[in-house]
Amino acid sequence: MKYLGLIIATLLLLLTCNISRSAENPDNTRKSRKASRIHARAVTIDSHNDTPMWFTDSNYNFAADHRNLRPRNRVDFPGMNAGGLDAAFFAVFVGQGERTEAGNIKAHHDAIRTFNAIHRQLELHHNDIEKAGSVSDLKRVLKTGKKAMFIGLENGYPIGKELKNVEKFYNLGARYITLCHSKNNDICDSANDTTEHNGVSEFGKTVIAEMNRLGMMVDVSHVSDKSFYDAIQLSKTPVIASHSCARALCNNPRNLSDDMLKALAEDGGVIQMCILSSYVKTPAPNPERDSAQAALRVKYRGFKDLNEAEWAKARDEWYAIDDIFPQELATVADVVDHIDHIVKIAGIKHVGIGTDFDGGGAVKGCEYVSEMESITQELLRRGYSAREIKLIWGKNLLRVIKKTEKYAAKNMQNI
Repeated sequence: MKYLGLIIATLLLLLTCNISRSAENPDNTRKSRKASRIHARAVTIDSHNDTPMWFTDSNYNFAADHRNLRPRNRVDFPGMNAGGLDAAFFAVFVGQGERTEAGNIKAHHDAIRTFNAIHRQLELHHNDIEKAGSVSDLKRVLKTGKKAMFIGLENGYPIGKELKNVEKFYNLGARYITLCHSKNNDICDSANDTTEHNGVSEFGKTVIAEMNRLGMMVDVSHVSDKSFYDAIQLSKTPVIASHSCARALCNNPRNLSDDMLKALAEDGGVIQMCILSSYVKTPAPNPERDSAQAALRVKYRGFKDLNEAEWAKARDEWYAIDDIFPQELATVADVVDHIDHIVKIAGIKHVGIGTDFDGGGAVKGCEYVSEMESITQELLRRGYSAREIKLIWGKNLLRVIKKTEKYAAKNMQNI
């Protein structure tokens, strides 16, 4: 009987604790449920991920759940379902190489290889995800219960000096072009390179005009400040920054200054908030990690001219560095600090989400696509309304896509 009484007392104590915990903060529980409802009802779009770099690996399976696997991959179909993500722009990324005839040919070849890999994944998983090339496509796909895959070309380098390639990439599905990457190309100057063209080049002007004609968004992430202002002046449609942050909160040349945010808003464009940690918050020094990454770049020749087996090995070793020398990540709260600032400077209609997952994007609390609702939770906690959250998650970007499509359609009618 003594033990029975002790057991009953213990059970009563546990029950009391559970009741106490569940009643501890009912307001938080209600807000969490409300955030989940808002997230489920919003059209959620991520304007940039680099997951197609995995698609060129013939062993990669987009339908598999990669959350607990190594090497780390952050976007897959199960994760999109778990994170309530309706659509995303999957990037055809080509790093900047030599701007020679041979270099341009190789860049073009690499881009086509990635386009083909994207289309292969779409064919393999056609019951789950479908390509979208317009707002009407997006609506149609979502009505079927599938996810929508848009395509963007990150870095105009594969265009080379052949303007006809812009239309070629459009026909392959690209609906924006990030004008450059971390080095200057023949289109414009990069934010991370020296001044060469003093902004957008003469050839770059023709590229932007052709993008406008076809209905491709002009993406100013990665471009120099002068290139940014040139692009806004040259483009007949609003420009986007598909994955950038606020420079006032993290002083990185890849981010947009307050004056740039104001100019973007006046132009009707949108900055898609990037969650790559070092663009969100200035990283603490991590010399061991930096040295390990530098050694890997040397070992794999700057990741140039690698075959599939070499790419797979290099990727394994690169992601292993994350486990050996982990980066101190920014947080979801830090991400929403940027959104707060952008809203204050540019307005609620000029900010969205562009994670840069699988290109380095990840913050504590949102390291995988399955965790994207955490951003909605934090937005609601800070007092954003359902309408404002829906603007951020997709409506703002869709507005720019619509304007880009309408300009191209009108242009075709006038021919």
